[in-house]
Formats: sequence, structure tokens, C-alpha cells
Amino acid sequence: MKAQVETLLTDALAERSDLFLIDWNIDSENHIKIIIDGDEGVRVQDCIDISRAVEHNLDREALDFSIEVLSAGVSEPLVQKRQFQKNIGRILKVKLEDQEIEGELVSLSDEALTLSYQVREKKPVGKGYVKIQKEQEIAFDSVVRATVMIKF
Repeated sequence: MKAQVETLLTDALAERSDLFLIDWNIDSENHIKIIIDGDEGVRVQDCIDISRAVEHNLDREALDFSIEVLSAGVSEPLVQKRQFQKNIGRILKVKLEDQEIEGELVSLSDEALTLSYQVREKKPVGKGYVKIQKEQEIAFDSVVRATVMIKF
């Protein structure tokens, strides 16, 4: 069943280039769980379309199963570079091995993301502190976890 679902899922997503797969699995009770995301977000209809593309091509007479198609939640970590692309201009919290940085995602390359953030540093002359805008390029392979920070 797993190979068949994988093929159906690949075919369904090939027809929708704006959608992409985040994760999927089948548990021991044949519950199929599919998590998708989209370049412009995911609508309920997108989930329905992907669900139908898989479900309608599986034989319920031969196998009892359930299917659930979800969009990647706003509080879920970003796991694919394509998710970072749609979040340019938003504030991210990026956890690295030895530090955590919160800043605006300003650009991407194939290997890295660039965050812009403010820090307070001592004035070079005199007392007090001054805010300085910094940018830091972070290699994707050094990111432990990255999440979008929702501000209200």
C-alpha cells in the first residue's frame, strides 16, 4: 500500500506545481496522514483535491484505510527550503547548535538564508548603548530548527 500511496501522491502533486509535500506516513492501522504546503499557502480545497487524488485510486474493498490531508501549521518548523522562500520578509526564530537568532528573513541562496536583526552594543566612545542593524548568513545545514514568529 505504501508504494501505491507514494505514487498517487507524487502524481497528484505533479499536477499542482504550487503545492509540495512536507511529510506523509501510514500507521499500523492504515491511517494515511499527508502534510502539504504551498507557495501561496494551502486552501481547504487543496487538501480536498489531494485527498481525493489518493483516496479515489485506492481500493476500499481490498483494504480498509482512513486518510487525512493537512496543511503545515503556522507553528510548525520550516523543513524545506521552499517554505523559507514564501516567508521572506517575516520574522523567524532560528535555532543553531550553539545559539538562537530572531530576525527578518531577507534573502535566500541555495546554501544559506540571511537574517536581519538589531543588537544593542556599547558605544565606541562614551557611556551607554546603541542599536546596530546586523545581517547574518546562516547555512541551511547548520539550522537545527526554524519557525515563523507570529506577531499580533
